[in-house]
Amino acid sequence: MDMPPLDILVSTAWLADQLGAADLRIVDATAFLPGTPRDPRAEYLDAHIPGALFIDLPALADADAPLPATVPTNAQFAQRMAALGISETDRIVVYDNSPLLSSGRAWWLLRLFGARQVAILDGGMQRWLAEGRPTESGEGVPTAVSKPFAAQRDDSQVRDKADMLANLTSCAAQVVDARSGDRFRGEVAEPRPGMAEGHIPGSRNIPTGDLLDENRLWKRGAALRTAFEAAGVDLAQPLIMTCGSGVTACNLLFGAALLGKHDVTIYDGSWSEWGADPATPKATGPA
Repeated sequence: MDMPPLDILVSTAWLADQLGAADLRIVDATAFLPGTPRDPRAEYLDAHIPGALFIDLPALADADAPLPATVPTNAQFAQRMAALGISETDRIVVYDNSPLLSSGRAWWLLRLFGARQVAILDGGMQRWLAEGRPTESGEGVPTAVSKPFAAQRDDSQVRDKADMLANLTSCAAQVVDARSGDRFRGEVAEPRPGMAEGHIPGSRNIPTGDLLDENRLWKRGAALRTAFEAAGVDLAQPLIMTCGSGVTACNLLFGAALLGKHDVTIYDGSWSEWGADPATPKATGPA
């Protein structure tokens, strides 16, 4: 019997009920900002959702690119998915245990390369543990796949610095930054060396936490729409999401997707590229 289409956001109760399903792949996408005194792989090995595999998000990038977290090539992505036993036809649930909500980046990458059904676990590992749900330790064992992941990157969903410079003039899309307010305003130093403080002129600021409720679950409906509108985001315009290195920007894109908005792209270089270039214009203070 065919399974119903996978929603893009699933609950811990739903996942607990689905554990062991033959077509289900669970991915731990925990990652942290540079300098954070936590080791995501060690935490995964200590305890993870049964059947989950560690995607190693920082390594799921183009190793030949000069910037962190650069979207990998088709071959690089396909190789990593083969190692995890994931096909584009699987039902895939991603989660994390990070203040960054780093699962958003994995969700976006999987869809970018052609995965058909990908969901984020609402509340992530933190909620799973709080509810006393089962965990296992050690390395997960990938499932054998009959065919490799047919990775085909959709380049129309990725923006580069040239696109962003052109957008300063055209204003064809509104730019939204997922970094914390103090970083956006240029009030604190960036966590990566060699970068200026501030933001892309004209951009708006929605820290990821603003899209979550008091229980750190995703807002939905009117509450989620209000979070965008309160930051001055016009949901009628095309949007380009940015952040420090292209990771938390994907959470903003996911939030927009929950509202049914899909004319949204990611500036992959984000502030790691823009803030390191002395020639790019920069603004400080509030939006």
